[in-house]
Amino acid sequence: MPLDNQSDTVEPSEDTDGQASTQLLSRILLTWGEIMLVGFAGAALGGATSGPPQLVVYLATTLLSVAVLLYNVDKLIQARL
Repeated sequence: MPLDNQSDTVEPSEDTDGQASTQLLSRILLTWGEIMLVGFAGAALGGATSGPPQLVVYLATTLLSVAVLLYNVDKLIQARL
């Protein structure tokens, strides 16, 4: 079996760095848009109600915003691995 001086590792090139940067930027913008959408929907629903249901809507909006953020962070980590 002939021996090569080449290794099996791949050095990151400018193309992969640019693609990772573009993917990160698009995921950040997508996350921002989703959080804004959830926030506006929660504010509209919370404003239309009063009393205890309003508190439940605001708490659900907060929980959903955190879920959107964690989902998108998870997608970025999966893409990185």
